[in-house]
Amino acid sequence: MIGIFIALLSGALMSVQGVFNTEVTKGTSMWVSNSWVQFSALVICLVGWFFTDRTSFAGILQIQPKYMLLGGVIGAFITYTVIKSMDALGPAQAVMLIVIAQLIVAYLIEMFGLFGMEKQPFEWRKVLGMAICIGGIILFKWESR
Repeated sequence: MIGIFIALLSGALMSVQGVFNTEVTKGTSMWVSNSWVQFSALVICLVGWFFTDRTSFAGILQIQPKYMLLGGVIGAFITYTVIKSMDALGPAQAVMLIVIAQLIVAYLIEMFGLFGMEKQPFEWRKVLGMAICIGGIILFKWESR
């Protein structure tokens, strides 16, 4: 149950963050805004680390495969693409497309066992669920005249 609550909170925070970042970009620039987002996240992470676990940063050097360390790089591009999509499409449509893209890619990662994840079997009901989500996006976007 706690996992469901945390996932819902995460989705809500992502939507609010996307709007905030888009507005900051309007007053600065894409890369200044993105830098601020990443820098402020670093500060919060360091404060959290200081007051909680204090695990050695040397553990980073032990991570295998090394491409797993690209999460921060991907995060910078996520911030960039969220800002651009929200600016172009508005928050609701951008988030719907972002979420369906996340769902499809996550399912492919599971199905093919990519990046060290346990391989899961193909299930038509999951594909049907994604198709229903895509149908919801079309319905949401549909303009009545």
